[in-house]
Formats: sequence, C-alpha cells, structure tokens
Amino acid sequence: MTGTQVSVPSTSTDDFPDPLLAEQAAGAAAVLAAVLADVMRRDDVSVDSDFFRDLGADSLVMAHFCARVRKRSDLPQISMRDVYAHSTVRELALALTPTGPPAAGPPSPRRSSSTAATAARSRRSGYVVCGAVQLLSFLLYSCLIAFGGVRGYTWISAGSGGLDVYLRSVVFGGVTFVGLCAVPVLVKWVLIGRWKPRRIRIWSSAYFRLWIVRTLVRSNPLVLFVGSPLYTLYLRALGARIGTGVAVFSRHVPLCTDLLSLGDFSVIRKDCYFTGYRARGGIIETGPVTLGKDALVAEASVLDIGTSLGDGARLAHASALHSGQAIPAGEHWHGSPARRADGEYPVVEGASCGALRRSLHSVSQLLIALLVYLPLAVGGMGLLLTEAPQLSAVLEPGPSVLTTWVFYRDAAFISFALLFVVLPLGFLVLALLPRLLARTLVPDRVYPLYGFHYGVHRAITLLTNRPFLTRLFGDSSAVVPYLRLLGYDLARVEQTGSNFGTEVKHETPYLTAVGTGTMVADGLSVNNAEYSATSFRVSRTAIGARNFLGNRIAYPSRGRTGDNCLLATKVMVPVDGRIREDVGLLGSPSFEIPRSVRRDDEVGLKRYGGGLTAHLAAKNRHNAATMGLYLLVRWGYALLVTLVVSASAELYTSAGAIAVALGNVLVLLISTAYFILVERAVTSSRPPGPLFCSIYDLRFWRRERFWKVPSELFLKAFDGTPFKGLIWRSLGVRIGRQVFDDGCYLTERTMVTIGDGCTLNTGSVVQCHSQEDGAFKSDRSRVGAGSTLGVGAFVHYGVTIGDGAVLAPDSFLMKGESVPANALWGGNPAHQIARDTARGEEATR
Repeated sequence: MTGTQVSVPSTSTDDFPDPLLAEQAAGAAAVLAAVLADVMRRDDVSVDSDFFRDLGADSLVMAHFCARVRKRSDLPQISMRDVYAHSTVRELALALTPTGPPAAGPPSPRRSSSTAATAARSRRSGYVVCGAVQLLSFLLYSCLIAFGGVRGYTWISAGSGGLDVYLRSVVFGGVTFVGLCAVPVLVKWVLIGRWKPRRIRIWSSAYFRLWIVRTLVRSNPLVLFVGSPLYTLYLRALGARIGTGVAVFSRHVPLCTDLLSLGDFSVIRKDCYFTGYRARGGIIETGPVTLGKDALVAEASVLDIGTSLGDGARLAHASALHSGQAIPAGEHWHGSPARRADGEYPVVEGASCGALRRSLHSVSQLLIALLVYLPLAVGGMGLLLTEAPQLSAVLEPGPSVLTTWVFYRDAAFISFALLFVVLPLGFLVLALLPRLLARTLVPDRVYPLYGFHYGVHRAITLLTNRPFLTRLFGDSSAVVPYLRLLGYDLARVEQTGSNFGTEVKHETPYLTAVGTGTMVADGLSVNNAEYSATSFRVSRTAIGARNFLGNRIAYPSRGRTGDNCLLATKVMVPVDGRIREDVGLLGSPSFEIPRSVRRDDEVGLKRYGGGLTAHLAAKNRHNAATMGLYLLVRWGYALLVTLVVSASAELYTSAGAIAVALGNVLVLLISTAYFILVERAVTSSRPPGPLFCSIYDLRFWRRERFWKVPSELFLKAFDGTPFKGLIWRSLGVRIGRQVFDDGCYLTERTMVTIGDGCTLNTGSVVQCHSQEDGAFKSDRSRVGAGSTLGVGAFVHYGVTIGDGAVLAPDSFLMKGESVPANALWGGNPAHQIARDTARGEEATR
C-alpha cells in the first residue's frame, strides 16, 4: 500500500563481470541514445543525462521513445515504468541487459483460445435486427408505464378530500413500487434462468435477452438503496449467494448475479466494478466473482470475471484483479493488476450491528419511501394541476389551449421559476441543513451501521453531492466559495480560476481540507468515510499545499501525501509509510516520478509569477459567460420538456394513454436532439483540436465551455445499443461500423477515432487532454478496428491503439503510447502482456 522509490542500479559496467555482457550493455546504450536523440530532435544525447532533469523530456516524449524502441528487434522492450525507474540511458541499458542465460522470448501476440472466436463479427443483419427489437421493447415498456400511470392518476384524482387523495397515493405508490421491483427479477428468471459461465455473441438473440435484463435490473428502484440490507436482499432475489452481514456500497450493479458469491461480513465499497461479465472482440464473456468471509474490496477497484478473494483477504483502493487472479485467505493485495502488498491494508474497527438493527433500518427506509416520497411523486401532479389552472386547462375538453400565447408564456415562467427560484432555495438548504446534521457526528469515532448516525451521514453525503451545481461552478473561480459553502476547509486558497474541475465528490465536506496553491482536475473522490460490514467512521482528510491532482483519483482519509506533490491520473494514493513531499506519484501501486518537467513550466503558473491578476480577471469574465450559457441551456431544456408534457396531456383527452406513452418517447428523442444541437453549436466555429497552452489562454477557456455547457446524461439510455454509435457520430466522433459501446465516455468527441467492430466496456474513458500546474495539453487518440477497452480502462491523449489490440480492465494507457496491433496491454501504467501467459504471470506477481 505504499508509493515506492524504485532503486536504481549502479551506472558502472563493472556490474557485469562478463566482458561480453558489459559490451552488450554499452552497445545497447549507444543505440538507445541515438533513438532518444532522434525522438527529441537533438544531434546527440549523453548516456548519463537524466531524461527529465537534464534533457527536459516529459512523459509524452518518453512514451514516443518507448514506442520507437519497441519497433526495433535489436533492442529490449521497455515501458514507462522502466523509464521512470532508470532515468538515464546508461541505467536503462544496464537494467535491461540480461545477466543470465537467454530466456525464451515472449510468445507472439496471437489470439488465445478464449479470444480467438471473438474476432468473428456479427452480421450486419443481426446488428440491425437487434437495434430494431431494442427500440420496439423500449416503446412497449413506455406504453406499459403510461397505461399504469394513467390508471393510477385517474383513480387518485377521484379521491374526495386531501386525506383520501393521500391514502390513494400511498396505495398506488406502493403497488407501483412493488411492481417496479418485482418485474426485473421475474424477467431475469424467465429470460435467463441462472447465469452460467458462457460466451454470447453481441447483437445476437441471446445478447438481446441479456440487454433487456441488464436494463431492467439497473433501473430497479431498489438500486437507490445501495448501502442498505435491502440492496443485498435484491441481489439475493436475482440469484446471488449473499452471506450474513454483507455490505455493498457500490452503485455499479452486477448483472450476472448467479455467478456472484459474497461470504459472511464481506464488504464492497463505493465505485467498484464487479459486473460478472465483460465484452471482448464482439463477444460477451460471463464468469464468477467470489469473495470469502470478511473479505474487503476498497474504493474504485475492479474485479474482472474469474477472480476471487479468500477469507479475510483485502484488495486496496484503486486496484484491480484481472481474470484468473485469486487473493489467498488473509493476504492483502494492491495495484492494477494486484500483487501482494508489503504491509496490511488498514480498516475501521467493527461494532455491534445485529439482525434486529438491520431489519429496523430496512423497514424504516421502506416506510419513508411508501409514506413520504412515493405519495409526493405520484400525487404531486394532481397538486400541481390544482394549483396551476393554466396547466390543468389542457386536460379539459374544448379548444386547444396550446394555440394561445398565454400558455407558452406561463410555461416559460414555470420552467424559469423551477430553475432560477428553486436554485437559490437549494443553496439555502445546502448551507444550513447538512451543517446542522454534521454536528451529530464526531470525527474518528466508530459508529455501527444502520442506526441514527449512519442515516445522518448518508443524508449529508446525498445533500452535498449535487452534480448539477458542481458542474455549474467547476472550472471557474466560483467553485471555491461553493465548496466553502458546503464545508470544505479552503482557508488559504490561491485563486487560479481552475482550482477544481466539474466533477468533485466526497463523503462529508466538513472534514475535507485542501492546501493553498493546490489544483484538482476532474474526478476527485474524497473518501473520508471508512466502512466495514458492521461499522463506519468519518475522518478528516487533508490534501497538502501546492499539489496537482490528475483525473479519476480516489483519495483516502489515510492518504500519505504532503506538500508539493503531483498525483497522476488514476494513481493509487499510498496509505502507509512516510509522507511523500516534493515528488510525483504515478501508477497503482504508486511509484515516484519527477514533480514537474521543464516543458510544462514554460506555459504553466510559474510563467506568470505574481502577475496573475489581469489574466485571472479575463478568465473569470469568460467563465461567467459560460456559466450563464449553462443555465440558459438548462432553462431551454426545461421549457421544451414542459411543452412536450403539456402537449401529451392535451392529446390525452382524445388519445388516452397512448398520448402519455408518446410523450415519454418524445422526451428522450427531444433530449437527445437538443443536446446534440447544443454541443454542435458550441463547437461549430472552433471544434476541439490539438493544443498546448496555458489555462489563461482563450483557447483553453473555449475548451472549458465545451466541457460545461452540453450534457452527456442522455447517452446512458443508449448504452449497449446500435444507436450509441449513431449518436457519437452526430457529436463528431470518427466512429466505424458495428461498434459495441457498453458505457464508454469520450471527453473530446471530435478528437477521437474509433475503428470498425471495436468493443468499449462500461466505465472506460478516452480523454484527449491533460492539465498539470496550469499547463494544458491536448491531442487526438485513435482506437483501431476490432480493439477492446476493458472495464474501467482509461486512455490518455495522443494515443494510438492498433487493430485488434486489447486493453485490460482498470488499465491506464499513458499519453503518447502506441499499442501494436493484436497486442494485450494492461496495468497502471499499461504495458504489454503476453497473451498466452497473461493469467499465470499476473496472478503470481
């Protein structure tokens, strides 16, 4: 669980008593120096010059160097980890020169038996038919929901008096809740039966059944009860083998539940993937995921199919088990792919939490949902129509009220009030209610789960993590006062205009501190609450001064980093050992790299010194206009939805429930078309392209506008369907035919090229930019035909992935890397893995 300082061997050729080996090392050093000089466009490079400190290279340059070396048969294969561990040409040559008898070279990157059949693509007819049947099933489901909703509304409206309406709302809400919870379970058992290890061709009839079940299982209302015994009861109903006292806090719902086995008092913390399936080369593969008694999987980890943890085993945060890996009982592993850790992974002490407490907590949750939330949801429409005659008029027979301008005026006013009146009220609630609730929690005290304090903590987490507001204020100077309002300790922040990105979340803001001069990119998750199967504890989490945090970082409360650190994207923050200061950390498990490089300093914050005032003021004005556009676009969307709902309500008098179903479909179609047009309008004059500049450059401010103003939430509705590729293409992605996208995210759509037949797993990301200390860098990335991005894999900018290549789950492919065709790469940072030996090699690391 530590960030390691890799030992560097002596630079003397005396390390090789054999003169032949010394000669080989010297020869390799000469060739490596020539290759590096060519990459850096220099006449020559000293074999004793440090890549970063002396030559001024950065990770992008060294990635190109590694790719060039891999193309030469006379040089050993090197990775970015090798470059950071041995930062001169001489050290690199010495480290990579074999000292024993020649070993057999790695097998050629050919397809193994488990993936050979995956090369076969589905016929175009199957692709089209699957999309058509998926569309028909959506329409049918919309009709069923509309018919049920209309019947319920009619029955509730017939009530006499407020009490009668409330009781009818409770009854109808309860029936609806039970139906929505039961239908996914019944459909799973009817269409699938029991999940078994198998392979399913994508776009086939078997895949369609899988998609139906996956969609319904993930839309079940019980998913909202993650972290509760009700959620594990739901997994049991789906066929999972769940032991006593199991706690699951991840919102990523597993699909192949019959292949999921969780032993007594095992724990899976938030943001973990354990789906029980993966897609690779056009094939869905299902397989088991097993946790023994008292096993723990910490935050932001990935469990591939065919993985297991023994009794008492622990997998650290930001780690991954690749297929075939098994953690023996009692051992603690970390990293991606995981390996045995040097020390123990710390966990919170247990507390008394018996069956009675769990039962009472579950019953109270159900009663609150049935007696409060559901009646408000199903009876709220009746109340709205009663209090707003201009809306209820559309349900009355007679001349169409939609032809009068008064209705449109009132609809615009209502949508405006919903956004711009409710928003200030929301600020008032955020400033007062969570702060009062937080007074009941004592830092570092262990509380039992499923009691009063647990409910308070979960309420604080829910209230203070509002993605709408974080996106509104992120990437601007306004995010600092917003986070202060929530409770962050930002006492001495140096305002840069980009202190935090648009995606920041936490367990509790009142125990989160960030030092002066620190900048944070998107995807920071402050994990200042620890969970066991019976208890939890909130603790103060402090991020040091003058840090820079990259993307997708899970920062634990026990993090051992201090001042002036660079935490690279997807890094595993160390939780034991000495406090790291004045260094960079990369990878999982993390290792030390240079804090900064000369190239970034040329355009970063150091360039401006103390003269930021004028540049910051200009950035603030541009960001304020962007925030205004963000709100204006959301108001326009609210108005459109109001008009669609009103039109379907008017048609209801003549067409009945069909009009309501049509309205449901139109809301999705209009949402998609609206936000596609918004994004194209934002990028119409200056689409995103390769860039290297300061964050005080107008071109960077335009990129911030592109990230903020459009919306990507509607994309989730199309995951796993042929329509996802069509939408990506309409957003500017250069995407091939029959691409399977199960939930990939592309940050700069016009800068990504995806070849025919690619497979993009859930949670994968292609990000065509990076920011470090005020320096912004962006370049295009290409994913070759037939390639696969594993679950949770992250691809940085300037990357080329060859045809048929596979990137393993939870891997981090660094900027500038070039993956050969048909190769298997994995790890954080990613490197090449021999296909035929991948399972055994990674399992024994």
